[in-house]
Amino acid sequence: MKITFYGHSCIGIEVGGKHLLVDPFISGNEKAAHIDITALKADYILITHAHFDHILDVETVAKNNNAVIISNWEIATHFGNKGLPYHPMNYGGSWQFDFGKVKYVAAAHSSSFPDGTYGGNPGGFVIEGEHKNIYISGDTALTMDMKLIPMRTKLDLAVFPIGNCFTMDVEDAIMAADFVDCDKILGCHFDTFGFIVINHDEAKKKFFDAGKDLMLLEIGESISL
Repeated sequence: MKITFYGHSCIGIEVGGKHLLVDPFISGNEKAAHIDITALKADYILITHAHFDHILDVETVAKNNNAVIISNWEIATHFGNKGLPYHPMNYGGSWQFDFGKVKYVAAAHSSSFPDGTYGGNPGGFVIEGEHKNIYISGDTALTMDMKLIPMRTKLDLAVFPIGNCFTMDVEDAIMAADFVDCDKILGCHFDTFGFIVINHDEAKKKFFDAGKDLMLLEIGESISL
Protein backbone atom coordinates (compact mmCIF):
# COMPACT_ATOMS: atom_id res chain seq x y z
CA MET A 1 0.00 0.00 0.00
CA LYS A 2 1.47 3.33 -1.13
CA ILE A 3 0.26 6.57 0.48
CA THR A 4 0.84 10.00 -1.10
CA PHE A 5 0.05 13.29 0.64
CA TYR A 6 -1.42 15.96 -1.65
CA GLY A 7 -1.91 18.62 1.00
CA HIS A 8 -4.58 19.48 3.56
CA SER A 9 -6.64 16.28 3.93
CA CYS A 10 -6.09 14.90 0.44
CA ILE A 11 -4.21 11.63 0.17
CA GLY A 12 -3.72 9.13 -2.62
CA ILE A 13 -3.69 5.41 -1.89
CA GLU A 14 -2.42 2.72 -4.24
CA VAL A 15 -3.76 -0.66 -3.15
CA GLY A 16 -4.75 -3.85 -4.94
CA GLY A 17 -3.68 -2.38 -8.27
CA LYS A 18 -6.15 0.49 -7.89
CA HIS A 19 -5.75 4.21 -7.24
CA LEU A 20 -7.85 5.86 -4.50
CA LEU A 21 -8.02 9.59 -3.84
CA VAL A 22 -9.42 10.93 -0.57
CA ASP A 23 -10.95 14.40 -0.13
CA PRO A 24 -9.46 16.13 -3.19
CA PHE A 25 -8.77 19.77 -2.34
CA ILE A 26 -5.71 20.73 -4.38
CA SER A 27 -6.42 23.51 -6.90
CA GLY A 28 -7.58 25.80 -4.08
CA ASN A 29 -4.53 25.14 -1.92
CA GLU A 30 -1.66 27.51 -2.67
CA LYS A 31 0.76 25.15 -0.94
CA ALA A 32 -0.13 22.43 -3.48
CA ALA A 33 0.31 24.62 -6.57
CA HIS A 34 2.94 22.21 -7.94
CA ILE A 35 0.44 19.32 -8.08
CA ASP A 36 -1.20 18.87 -11.49
CA ILE A 37 -4.71 17.56 -10.78
CA THR A 38 -5.20 16.62 -14.43
CA ALA A 39 -2.38 14.08 -14.07
CA LEU A 40 -3.80 12.38 -10.96
CA LYS A 41 -4.98 8.80 -11.28
CA ALA A 42 -8.14 7.78 -9.44
CA ASP A 43 -10.27 4.69 -9.84
CA TYR A 44 -12.20 5.72 -6.72
CA ILE A 45 -12.68 9.01 -4.86
CA LEU A 46 -13.52 8.75 -1.16
CA ILE A 47 -15.18 11.78 0.43
CA THR A 48 -15.47 12.14 4.21
CA HIS A 49 -17.82 15.14 4.21
CA ALA A 50 -19.14 17.95 2.03
CA HIS A 51 -17.07 20.97 3.11
CA PHE A 52 -15.40 22.84 0.24
CA ASP A 53 -11.89 22.00 1.44
CA HIS A 54 -12.66 18.31 0.90
CA ILE A 55 -14.65 18.28 -2.36
CA LEU A 56 -13.29 21.15 -4.49
CA ASP A 57 -11.64 18.97 -7.15
CA VAL A 58 -13.96 15.97 -7.05
CA GLU A 59 -15.70 16.64 -10.37
CA THR A 60 -12.50 17.41 -12.28
CA VAL A 61 -10.67 14.31 -11.09
CA ALA A 62 -13.73 12.07 -11.39
CA LYS A 63 -14.44 13.14 -14.97
CA ASN A 64 -10.79 12.76 -15.98
CA ASN A 65 -10.69 9.20 -14.66
CA ASN A 66 -14.32 8.00 -14.74
CA ALA A 67 -13.77 7.44 -11.02
CA VAL A 68 -16.39 5.98 -8.70
CA ILE A 69 -17.29 8.27 -5.80
CA ILE A 70 -17.61 6.60 -2.40
CA SER A 71 -19.27 8.61 0.36
CA ASN A 72 -22.41 8.94 2.43
CA TRP A 73 -25.78 8.79 0.67
CA GLU A 74 -26.20 12.56 0.36
CA ILE A 75 -22.74 13.28 -1.04
CA ALA A 76 -22.62 10.24 -3.30
CA THR A 77 -26.02 10.95 -4.85
CA HIS A 78 -25.16 14.66 -5.17
CA PHE A 79 -22.34 13.77 -7.54
CA GLY A 80 -24.36 10.93 -9.06
CA ASN A 81 -26.95 13.50 -10.11
CA LYS A 82 -24.17 15.20 -12.05
CA GLY A 83 -23.67 12.02 -14.05
CA LEU A 84 -20.71 10.65 -12.10
CA PRO A 85 -20.55 6.97 -11.03
CA TYR A 86 -21.02 6.52 -7.29
CA HIS A 87 -21.37 4.07 -4.42
CA PRO A 88 -23.29 5.35 -1.37
CA MET A 89 -22.61 4.20 2.19
CA ASN A 90 -23.65 5.05 5.73
CA TYR A 91 -22.47 4.53 9.30
CA GLY A 92 -21.56 0.98 10.20
CA GLY A 93 -21.89 -0.26 6.64
CA SER A 94 -19.10 -1.92 4.70
CA TRP A 95 -18.56 -3.05 1.14
CA GLN A 96 -16.08 -5.32 -0.61
CA PHE A 97 -14.57 -3.44 -3.54
CA ASP A 98 -12.03 -4.84 -6.00
CA PHE A 99 -9.18 -3.19 -4.04
CA GLY A 100 -10.33 -4.23 -0.55
CA LYS A 101 -13.02 -3.76 2.05
CA VAL A 102 -14.26 -0.30 3.07
CA LYS A 103 -16.24 0.48 6.21
CA TYR A 104 -17.85 3.88 6.75
CA VAL A 105 -17.50 5.00 10.38
CA ALA A 106 -18.67 7.94 12.48
CA ALA A 107 -16.94 11.30 12.79
CA ALA A 108 -17.83 14.19 15.09
CA HIS A 109 -17.91 17.24 12.83
CA SER A 110 -20.38 18.97 10.47
CA SER A 111 -21.10 18.53 6.77
CA SER A 112 -22.63 20.96 4.31
CA PHE A 113 -21.95 21.82 0.69
CA PRO A 114 -20.51 25.25 -0.18
CA ASP A 115 -24.02 26.52 -1.01
CA GLY A 116 -25.20 25.55 2.48
CA THR A 117 -27.23 22.49 1.48
CA TYR A 118 -27.17 19.38 3.64
CA GLY A 119 -24.17 17.11 3.17
CA GLY A 120 -25.25 14.16 5.29
CA ASN A 121 -23.33 12.86 8.28
CA PRO A 122 -19.55 13.39 8.26
CA GLY A 123 -17.58 10.18 8.45
CA GLY A 124 -14.33 8.31 8.14
CA PHE A 125 -13.17 5.17 6.36
CA VAL A 126 -11.53 1.96 7.50
CA ILE A 127 -9.86 0.36 4.48
CA GLU A 128 -8.73 -3.25 4.68
CA GLY A 129 -6.36 -4.12 1.86
CA GLU A 130 -4.89 -7.51 1.12
CA HIS A 131 -1.93 -6.94 3.43
CA LYS A 132 -2.37 -3.57 5.19
CA ASN A 133 -5.20 -1.70 6.91
CA ILE A 134 -5.67 2.05 7.22
CA TYR A 135 -8.11 4.30 9.09
CA ILE A 136 -8.90 7.74 7.67
CA SER A 137 -10.80 9.59 10.40
CA GLY A 138 -11.88 12.60 8.34
CA ASP A 139 -12.37 15.89 10.15
CA THR A 140 -13.36 14.93 13.67
CA ALA A 141 -13.13 15.56 17.36
CA LEU A 142 -11.77 12.85 19.62
CA THR A 143 -14.59 10.35 20.23
CA MET A 144 -15.05 7.18 22.23
CA ASP A 145 -16.39 5.54 19.05
CA MET A 146 -12.79 5.23 17.90
CA LYS A 147 -12.29 2.48 20.48
CA LEU A 148 -14.60 0.26 18.43
CA ILE A 149 -12.30 0.22 15.39
CA PRO A 150 -9.53 -2.09 16.70
CA MET A 151 -12.18 -4.52 17.93
CA ARG A 152 -12.73 -5.39 14.26
CA THR A 153 -9.59 -4.28 12.43
CA LYS A 154 -5.88 -4.25 13.29
CA LEU A 155 -4.56 -1.00 11.83
CA ASP A 156 -1.19 -0.37 10.20
CA LEU A 157 -1.74 3.39 9.80
CA ALA A 158 -4.20 6.02 11.02
CA VAL A 159 -4.69 9.37 9.28
CA PHE A 160 -5.74 12.08 11.74
CA PRO A 161 -6.37 15.83 11.50
CA ILE A 162 -4.10 17.65 13.95
CA GLY A 163 -4.57 21.35 13.18
CA ASN A 164 -6.94 22.16 16.07
CA CYS A 165 -9.67 24.86 15.84
CA PHE A 166 -11.95 22.77 13.55
CA THR A 167 -10.73 19.28 14.53
CA MET A 168 -8.58 17.43 17.04
CA ASP A 169 -5.35 18.99 18.19
CA VAL A 170 -2.09 17.09 18.66
CA GLU A 171 -2.86 16.01 22.22
CA ASP A 172 -6.27 14.65 21.26
CA ALA A 173 -4.76 12.90 18.23
CA ILE A 174 -2.33 11.12 20.55
CA MET A 175 -5.28 9.91 22.60
CA ALA A 176 -7.03 8.88 19.38
CA ALA A 177 -3.99 6.80 18.46
CA ASP A 178 -4.39 4.99 21.78
CA PHE A 179 -8.10 4.49 21.14
CA VAL A 180 -7.51 2.87 17.72
CA ASP A 181 -4.43 0.98 18.95
CA CYS A 182 -2.16 2.31 16.22
CA ASP A 183 1.21 3.96 16.84
CA LYS A 184 1.91 5.03 13.23
CA ILE A 185 0.04 8.26 12.46
CA LEU A 186 -0.09 10.41 9.33
CA GLY A 187 -1.05 13.97 10.18
CA CYS A 188 -3.34 16.04 7.97
CA HIS A 189 -5.56 19.15 8.06
CA PHE A 190 -2.77 21.45 9.26
CA ASP A 191 -1.00 24.60 7.98
CA THR A 192 -3.34 25.17 5.00
CA PHE A 193 -5.02 28.17 6.62
CA GLY A 194 -4.00 30.49 9.42
CA PHE A 195 -6.42 28.90 11.87
CA ILE A 196 -4.67 25.50 11.68
CA VAL A 197 -0.96 26.30 11.59
CA ILE A 198 1.07 24.01 13.88
CA ASN A 199 4.61 23.70 15.20
CA HIS A 200 5.94 20.61 13.40
CA ASP A 201 8.84 19.85 15.70
CA GLU A 202 6.72 20.24 18.81
CA ALA A 203 3.99 18.00 17.39
CA LYS A 204 6.44 15.25 16.43
CA LYS A 205 8.10 15.42 19.85
CA LYS A 206 4.79 15.04 21.66
CA PHE A 207 4.01 11.92 19.65
CA PHE A 208 7.54 10.59 20.16
CA ASP A 209 7.31 11.13 23.91
CA ALA A 210 4.06 9.14 23.85
CA GLY A 211 5.81 6.27 22.06
CA LYS A 212 4.24 7.01 18.69
CA ASP A 213 5.41 8.06 15.24
CA LEU A 214 3.82 11.17 13.69
CA MET A 215 4.56 11.61 9.99
CA LEU A 216 4.14 15.08 8.50
CA LEU A 217 4.80 14.56 4.80
CA GLU A 218 5.69 17.24 2.30
CA ILE A 219 3.01 17.78 -0.34
CA GLY A 220 3.65 15.19 -3.04
CA GLU A 221 5.70 12.96 -0.75
CA SER A 222 4.85 9.26 -0.43
CA ILE A 223 5.35 6.40 2.01
CA SER A 224 4.86 2.66 1.61
CA LEU A 225 3.33 0.31 4.15
